[in-house]
Formats: sequence, structure tokens, C-alpha cells
Amino acid sequence: MTHTYKVSGMSCTECKTSVEAALSGIPEVKNALVDLSQSSVQIEMSAHVSVEKLQNALTHAGLHYTIHQDDNGMNHGSNSKHVPPLPSIKKMKKENGSGIFYCPMHCEGEKTYDKHGSCPVCGMDLVEQPSLKITQEYTCPMHPEVSKNEPGACPVCGMDLVPKTPAASEEDKTYRKLLFKFKIAALFTIPVFIISMSDMLPNNPLYRVMEINTWNWVQFILTIPVVFYACWMFFERAWKSIITWNLNMFTLIGIGAGVAFVFSIVGLLFPDIFPHDFKTHSGSMHLYFEATAVILTLVLLGQLLEAKAHSNTSGALKELLKLAPSEAILVDNNGDKKISIHAIKV
Repeated sequence: MTHTYKVSGMSCTECKTSVEAALSGIPEVKNALVDLSQSSVQIEMSAHVSVEKLQNALTHAGLHYTIHQDDNGMNHGSNSKHVPPLPSIKKMKKENGSGIFYCPMHCEGEKTYDKHGSCPVCGMDLVEQPSLKITQEYTCPMHPEVSKNEPGACPVCGMDLVPKTPAASEEDKTYRKLLFKFKIAALFTIPVFIISMSDMLPNNPLYRVMEINTWNWVQFILTIPVVFYACWMFFERAWKSIITWNLNMFTLIGIGAGVAFVFSIVGLLFPDIFPHDFKTHSGSMHLYFEATAVILTLVLLGQLLEAKAHSNTSGALKELLKLAPSEAILVDNNGDKKISIHAIKV
């Protein structure tokens, strides 16, 4: 049987290839052929596959496309059956933004996404477009559950409504989250770096406290929070880039840091399986815990600076938008009153 579905969000040949590869991975799908001009995909199936399963295949492949049926709810093709349409995905409503996100590198042209995350091509954090619509919500100081889009009196207690404080933007939240992770990473990376570099000092004073093998175990323990907490997102992005074959800088970071970390663990636990050339003059293995921690922490610092720049840019745009009026004075037979500019009618 053959079915034809609409696919929203495709814009280039790479999109076409990614969708065909993701859908062809379903066991029941014999062939998937995308028509970019019609934003559709024709799927040949050995057994019927639900729209939900098709959507899950795209999502699992890291693709932000939406597969659905046409407006009349029917698939085109031979032996097609009526399947309830997949509910449309609504854009996230943001109090301080548009709910529309894009890649700052524009890897897929002008393509946008309806939720915050990372670009499926380059792995960078998506940036939210500032809302060009000037809105101001008002609430009651005594009853915060009251919310209106224009000034007036509280329907509960009669007090004048006051402007609601805007919520933090996604860029601000991302920056604060990365800042906390960077502090954790730096806290554990600096001791690892000091322990490793102290080997270059004559008559290493650290070896008077503990022997070198014990210090190697200390480096391993200190590196664990850096790898599995502060910088684990880099390995997730690297894995996504590999399974979708959108290789980027996170592919290199994930493979390089991951190999160094795994090699160091093996060298720490089973040093005898390596030849003598892999060992120091004292007989211990050359380990790379400090390289793993330092590289990941420096990359995290870069992500932090990038998030700060995005936050500043977004904040500057929002401050410019605030210069436009959000209220107007309506003059009628009953006198003057303040209304929202969106309530103005010709």
C-alpha cells in the first residue's frame, strides 16, 4: 500500500534526504520519496503505519518537521485508509518572546522552530526571535491570578491593575544555566589541571603527600562531574550529529574528549596491557583526564560567551521595542480612558 503525507518545515535537498532516511528506517516502510515542491512524502508500506509512528521516527532522528495529512484528513494513494489526523503542534507562547526560534548560523536558511533546543545541523543553541507585537499584560497586586491585556480595575477587589513584570527570556535562562555549569566545571577542572601540570615541577611537592597512582585516581574522580554533568550536553549533540550525519564541531569535541576520557580510564585500571612507551619514567601511564576536563570547560566557556552575546542582543532589541507606545487615550462621549493600542479600531 502507498500513502502520501504532508511534511511541514522542509526547505532544502538536505531536508529531503534526512526525511527519506528517517522514514525508511521504519521496518514496515519499503520506500519513502519526498516531493519538495509539494512539501509531501509518498510512502510505500508493507503494513499500515500510524502518523504518530512516522512523527516519532522524525523526532528520534533529531528532525523538527511535522508530518500530517492534508486538509480533508485523507491520504492519497492505493489502498489508503482513513486515519485520524495528527493534532497540530502549537507554537509555545512566551510572555517575553515570539515562541519562534532560529539557528544563529542560518544552517537551514530561514527555517524556524517552535521550541527551544539545538540546531540539528550545527548543534548550536537556537535563538528566540523577539516579538514585534507590543503587548503589555496587567495584573492585580492583591490577586496575581488576574491577568488582562489592558489597564483597568481588578474584578475581584477593584484595585487598579498594574503592568506585569516580563518573564525572563530563553536567552537569559540559557545563560544562567550555562553560567552555573561553567562554575561547576571550573571548580573541578582547575585542581585536575594543577595536579597534572605539577609533574613538570622538579621534586614535585604533591608526590610528598601521595604517590602518583593515588593522584591519578583523584584526577579521575574530579573529572567525572565535568564530563557527566557540566558538559554532558556536548556528547548528546555529538551523538545526534553522528546518527543524523550532520557532522559539526560537537562531533569533533565529543569524539576527541570521549576517547581521551575512555583511554585514561583503561590506562588507570589496566596499565599492564599497554607497552612501556605509553608510560612515564616512574612506570605510571600517561593519562589525559586534564585534557578532557580543560577542553570541555573551554568549550563550555565559549558557549557561555555566545549565550551572553545573544542575551545582550535580544535585550537591546526588546528595549528598542519598548520605545513604541503600548497604550493610547480613547476619547469618546464618556470621557477619556486608556486602552491597549491593539484595541484601536478605525
